Amino acid sequence: MTTRVLFLRHGETDWNRIKRIQGHIDIPLSEHGFLQAEQLGERLAREGGIDAVYSSDLQRAQQTARPFADALGLELRLSEKLRERFYGAFQGHDSDEISDRFPAEYVEWQTRDPGFSPPGDGESQRVFYHRVVHAMEPIVAAHPDGCIAVVAHGGVLDCIYRFAMKLSLHEPRNWPLLNCSVNIVDYQDGGARVVSWGDVAHLSTDTDDDSLRKRA
Repeated sequence: MTTRVLFLRHGETDWNRIKRIQGHIDIPLSEHGFLQAEQLGERLAREGGIDAVYSSDLQRAQQTARPFADALGLELRLSEKLRERFYGAFQGHDSDEISDRFPAEYVEWQTRDPGFSPPGDGESQRVFYHRVVHAMEPIVAAHPDGCIAVVAHGGVLDCIYRFAMKLSLHEPRNWPLLNCSVNIVDYQDGGARVVSWGDVAHLSTDTDDDSLRKRA
């Protein structure tokens, strides 16, 4: 049996725009993000075929999911296990500020060591990855041969892509993580397969990648 999952990244926030790490800080969508969410919702409501809608419990994800869940008459099922990575003391800062405030930790972070945990009890990439992968197991199991939508965060989508493509956590990212993108993954027999990735055909406005680098 195959379960199709539409992984959707939330719309843009003001902190996305300035490349400030949000993590578990509960930042709402920006005006532009609400417009993106509206366009995404129109597409999903028009296409239909979704059996259930799951979302991170952070408001930027909920605000993205709510319009199309309501349009489809579906309950919005919230899970804190679908939250973005917890970045500890790095949260609320951009990469330049982290470099200034935590120079040694910043250097270690840049090595891409999956075991590195940001100061302030932050999650390592390895711990985060396993949280995300395991969070999907009961969701997928509850919808055999179904099609569901999961609204989450750039880091969550990155974990899903690595899992489906069997990529190491050390592997540099060369795939997009776009605000309000549609990313389709089929789950079957304990594994997963990417069907399509980074689809933003429904957006008439710009969208951005989940890079932590500030714009020039």
